[in-house]
Amino acid sequence: MKRYVCQVCGYVYDPAQGDPDNGIAAGTPFEKLPDSWECPVCGASKADFAPEA
Repeated sequence: MKRYVCQVCGYVYDPAQGDPDNGIAAGTPFEKLPDSWECPVCGASKADFAPEA
């Protein structure tokens, strides 16, 4: 599964870890995150993320 990087602050969403603090279970691919999900560091929208190079 691909990791995605916040283009605002550099936070990396790693599907292997998920975002448990915000109710996202480990193993959840980025594409399956709800559209309302935000960067847990800076609050940027899901649209502000890009696949890790």
